Amino acid sequence: MDGNFQAAASQTLLGKRILITRARSQAESLARRIEELGGEVLEFPTIEIHPPADPRPLEEAIKHLNCYHWVMFTSANGVERFFERMVNCKRSVNDLAEMQIAAIGPETAKRLEALGVKNCLVPETYQAEGILDLLQMDAMRGKRVLLPRAAKAREILPETLRQWGAEVDVVETYRTVIPQADTGKLKEMLRRRAIDMVTFTSSSTVANFARLFDGQRLADILKETPIACIGPITQNTIEELGGIAAVSAREFTIPGLVCAIVEYFSPKGALNA
Repeated sequence: MDGNFQAAASQTLLGKRILITRARSQAESLARRIEELGGEVLEFPTIEIHPPADPRPLEEAIKHLNCYHWVMFTSANGVERFFERMVNCKRSVNDLAEMQIAAIGPETAKRLEALGVKNCLVPETYQAEGILDLLQMDAMRGKRVLLPRAAKAREILPETLRQWGAEVDVVETYRTVIPQADTGKLKEMLRRRAIDMVTFTSSSTVANFARLFDGQRLADILKETPIACIGPITQNTIEELGGIAAVSAREFTIPGLVCAIVEYFSPKGALNA
């Protein structure tokens, strides 16, 4: 969020209560930005990050890193868990030096850089299709690709790479589970319209939110409470589960989401003055 935007947006969210559904361990960045703009944050995590059910495939891949030409990270969570397991396997960032690294977006790339991985490729569009846009089909033929990611994820990246002739190993670095949650208080707040916006930062947060409400349609759960989401993949899940996103970030990042929320609540034209 640049200085001009921050100045124009200052206190735009004053008096707004915004629900965050991210994992509690990841909610800080979004919560801090909302609070800096005067908003009140209510956390209702719909996912928890757990280790893989079976860590052996990941450990085997890490032990044989020299076999791969590419490693492609599709989330900051995947980066964190991959490097934790590297330490356990007595590997270091130096073992990635001879291969090409792709990161799905700037947050993932920033985490890689903090861990010592420089010059990774980041697409202009922060989703799997964006990584594919960076690559040349013929150049991927015969290449070995390691894709460390969540237990359940979209298949477009590995499937397309295989169609292009690459050998792709998809390994589970973490899994998301639904936490124990009491929806009673939240239902009452929604009924009283005491929440001004609900945010979703991944398809998992959306799907788990609906499950916590016994699979009801999002339109029935949220009624007139507007929904904000981080991008088109999450938006598609919202629509599949019977909701409509009032806000969808143009840049698929936490700062991009906050900018979109601020624009939604700002007086018309105030941020363009």
